[in-house]
Amino acid sequence: MTAPPLPGYRHVYSGKVRDLYEPEDDNSRLLIVASDRISAYDYVLASPIPDKGRVLTAMSLWWFEQLADVLPNHVVSADVPDAVAGRGVLVEKLTMVPVECIARGYLTGSGLVEYRQSETVSGIALPAGLVDGSRLDEPIFTPTTKAEIGEHDESVDFSYVEKAAGTELANKLRQLTLEIYSRGEAIARQRGIVLADTKVEFGLRADGTVVLADEVLTPDSSRFWPLDSWQPGRAQPSFDKQFVRDWLTSASSGWNRASGEPPPPLPDEIVQRTRARYVEAYERLTGHAFV
Repeated sequence: MTAPPLPGYRHVYSGKVRDLYEPEDDNSRLLIVASDRISAYDYVLASPIPDKGRVLTAMSLWWFEQLADVLPNHVVSADVPDAVAGRGVLVEKLTMVPVECIARGYLTGSGLVEYRQSETVSGIALPAGLVDGSRLDEPIFTPTTKAEIGEHDESVDFSYVEKAAGTELANKLRQLTLEIYSRGEAIARQRGIVLADTKVEFGLRADGTVVLADEVLTPDSSRFWPLDSWQPGRAQPSFDKQFVRDWLTSASSGWNRASGEPPPPLPDEIVQRTRARYVEAYERLTGHAFV
């Protein structure tokens, strides 16, 4: 993935979705630009989703405001070069915590796979008899490793986080992750949306302050389901990229996930329907029209 040049900035890194730049005159800041790329099953797909980067950026900025009393975030300014307006945010440069912090309030996805094998998720024992979409008695912290592009995040237990970050910080990360999830779940529920799970990332300032970084509570980092159609025991309709995953693993795509071959391009219909789901999630959650 080659990020386009941006006058006044040095390209630093490109992830699955975001491109990172450093201002040439300020090495204490980063410019994070959300692209329209979409990833699934550890692949960056050939088909971009129009306006996806703008939706993700606008949604993250809205959620950062809703969470401002929980912890500080990394946003410095949304006043960025015109070439990346609406998709770029100037942020603090932080020392990133080397784990993915995930909270689950419902059982699905990789958590469901692990539960079916052992009735645990990330080493946490759960009651018998749960099914796809079951709401948990209380949210759980289920961290994973932070994998490189093309590799897969691996589920780990809390002791892994303690070893990676130290016991005091690990406890803080767990508490903050669950608090962010609970705040997001309550707001989403008021708007007719189930927040099934979410991934958050944290960084540290030089003084040790924990800061919310990257993106937060977007369709790329979270599972959103329509509340009025939530029904445990089956796969749920979604406002997130599960829609793309489902097409890729259907007979219609002709793709064999185990083949080692990259997924095929998405049909125009799937691209447009995916864009519509992202926009609908933004509008329902924030109450703002996406322009």
